[in-house]
Amino acid sequence: MTINREIPNLTSELRNSIVTSPPAIRGASGIKLFGKRIKSIVYSTDVAAIANCDADAILAVYPWTPNTRILDAISRVANVPILAGVGGGLTKGLRSATVARFAEENGAQSVVVNAPASLETIQNIRAIVDVPIFYTVVNQAPDLNAYIAAGVSALNVAGGSQTAALVRWIRESLDDTVPNFPIIASGGKTDAHIQATIAAGANAITYTAYGVTEKTFQEKMAYYRAQH
Repeated sequence: MTINREIPNLTSELRNSIVTSPPAIRGASGIKLFGKRIKSIVYSTDVAAIANCDADAILAVYPWTPNTRILDAISRVANVPILAGVGGGLTKGLRSATVARFAEENGAQSVVVNAPASLETIQNIRAIVDVPIFYTVVNQAPDLNAYIAAGVSALNVAGGSQTAALVRWIRESLDDTVPNFPIIASGGKTDAHIQATIAAGANAITYTAYGVTEKTFQEKMAYYRAQH
């Protein structure tokens, strides 16, 4: 008997326009976060998109000072793990630790610190929360072993067009001391970029949902206008 390996898709008429992850992400190994395997991570704070996507997790980071009300709104609509941004640049030290504690108490399964975060900030966060800490890597400057020793649990690589090369450098730098250290990384806009980032050593891929709510609404309005 020939076994059909195609994945059955169950949906409904009211939920057939969800934000879908790029298929190439399925080639990643994934990361287990509290027992849940995560491969695709949508980078968004748009609660409408978050409530209507098929991502395995949410990367809730943004360029302003972390706001507990934003995290509260996201946690109310997300049905998958949240990786919550807690600062690391202008917001740092005990303030980042306080935001991290709030994030953990409100259901975030991990916290994410920005690239400028100091070792002291990492230590402050680690002293107060139990969830994993993701440290954002944007270049080859940081001493990654020092950050890991301070309490970093995983890396979030955001190197723009150089992300795949940066992931490869991290693997070469860490494999002798901490092999298979968890890495998530931005995948870029094409399947080729995603595949290159996975091949370089990323375990999971983040992708953006910029403007997806507006684009979907415009498409539906165009359809409605054509019908009437």
